[in-house]
Amino acid sequence: MIDLHTHTNESDGSYTPAELIDHAVALKLEALAISDHDTFAGYDRAIRPAADAGLDLVCAIELGARSTGATRRTVHLLGYFLHKPPSAEFRAWLDELLANRRNRNLRLIDKLQSMGVEIALSDVEGIGRTLTGRPHFAKILVSTGYAANSEEAFRKYLGESASAFVERQQPDASIGIQQILAGGGLPVLAHPGRLNIRDPEIEQHLIADLKDAGLKGIEVFHSDHQRSDIERYDRLAKKYALAVSGGSDFHGDAKPRISLGTGVDGNVSVPKSILEKLRQVQ
Repeated sequence: MIDLHTHTNESDGSYTPAELIDHAVALKLEALAISDHDTFAGYDRAIRPAADAGLDLVCAIELGARSTGATRRTVHLLGYFLHKPPSAEFRAWLDELLANRRNRNLRLIDKLQSMGVEIALSDVEGIGRTLTGRPHFAKILVSTGYAANSEEAFRKYLGESASAFVERQQPDASIGIQQILAGGGLPVLAHPGRLNIRDPEIEQHLIADLKDAGLKGIEVFHSDHQRSDIERYDRLAKKYALAVSGGSDFHGDAKPRISLGTGVDGNVSVPKSILEKLRQVQ
């Protein structure tokens, strides 16, 4: 069993890279991909402990992007670097994404303070480490008493329909796909079920557009996917000649219902043959 979608505390997970490696080894996982948002910091810190433990560690990244076409929506892309490290040019492009994220955070702090919410960006960045995002804002809002819990923080301040929401500049999905390819990676559509597209024709059009842009795979197995979702995305993978990927999307304490390797109540089980097939695509 393997897990090709996990996060460390270098993005929005709670486990340090070393702790995540220890957890994977304890569970006897055969391979693990660290796919933090917009950063390789967690993967870079996990290389040595994974090698010491004899764990097959896969370099990966998760990127937020915007789909093109009539219905623009947020799309998440996984980039797997299966045969060589990410290029220096790709890492430099990630630095641009992190700069855009920090610019959004500065604007978000200004907006919160204009509403009488007295929190400082330095406090948020203290827990966000390499990558500071809205989940870290939510933690500070809870700890300072502005929200009872993370859900309320998003409902009142941070969610897309909330009063303090500030949109982050994201690349078009086609650009994200091309950057992953140019950087030596394999671009995969992450958790398509989260797109929440009820019309199957619209969903297929979006996947077809991404395929035309260079998409190479789709995350069929995911903690959010029920059996019917898995079957549907497996059919779409075959229809559009896309490789199949899968993982739990483990975040540790940040998403306690999701277990490493097995998802929610055991709904994820990814054999190592999935990784072997991904390695044959490139």
